[in-house]
Amino acid sequence: MAAGKEIRNKIKSVENTKKITKAMEMVAAAKMRKAQDRMRTARPYSEKVATIAGHLSMANPEYVHPFMVSNDAKKPVGIVLVTTDKGLCGGLNTNMLRAVTQKLREVDAAGGKAEVVAIGNKGLGFMNRIGATVVAHATQLGDTPHLDKLIGPVKVLLDKYAAGELSAVYLCFTRFINTMKQEPVLQQLLPLSAESLKDKAKASHAWDYLYEPDAATVIDELLLRYTESLVYQAVAENMASEQSARMVAMKAATDNAGTLIKELKLVYNKTRQAAITKELSEIVSGAAAIGG
Repeated sequence: MAAGKEIRNKIKSVENTKKITKAMEMVAAAKMRKAQDRMRTARPYSEKVATIAGHLSMANPEYVHPFMVSNDAKKPVGIVLVTTDKGLCGGLNTNMLRAVTQKLREVDAAGGKAEVVAIGNKGLGFMNRIGATVVAHATQLGDTPHLDKLIGPVKVLLDKYAAGELSAVYLCFTRFINTMKQEPVLQQLLPLSAESLKDKAKASHAWDYLYEPDAATVIDELLLRYTESLVYQAVAENMASEQSARMVAMKAATDNAGTLIKELKLVYNKTRQAAITKELSEIVSGAAAIGG
């Protein structure tokens, strides 16, 4: 019954794996609810800041922020890549990295260069493996995004753009649609064009403002908060997507383990039955030989 023992050991191993995936599914479900609440709570702030920035784009300020000025298209491109720190979340990171790789190929085909800020271990590891230029990174963010951990690395690209060293900055993350669907997003963070901001203004008329203490101080602070809110919202969306994808992946793994256990038990029973039948046949044959 050597084969039977091997099957029993395999069944026990798969059962242990099933217990682990079931536990991970339950943990991901609990974290998913918190991540979704955090994401939805952050949305009103980011939407309000976007609306104010849109109103500003429709005004006639005496000061134009560097973020709203287009730089030389021949300059390198900046990419803020948001991925997860951990795996076991299905094709979430794979889909995002595939979209970013396509963008890097387009930049390379146009004769340009790219500088990457990686948020998350998976993106950082991938960028290092393909030899991309990683100028800053943030990892081990935990289950709750903290802006003080994010804005430092991202500010590297923001400062480079303000200094005219980059032609554009793109933000790449996975947007949460629902529990079963998450989609990779690659959107332009800088420059902030007046056309894109007008769509967020939700108004058809121009605005005029009185600035206190002065236009430069107010606009600098507002657009910095606007870019920070976009990055924070992207990370919050990505974390909600991560927990949803992990819950679905672990549920699928648990179901597959259950199916495999049933198949192995069927094979074990057949093997055991065949061994018993063989032993009975040998006993009967031996008894017949002695009696004959």
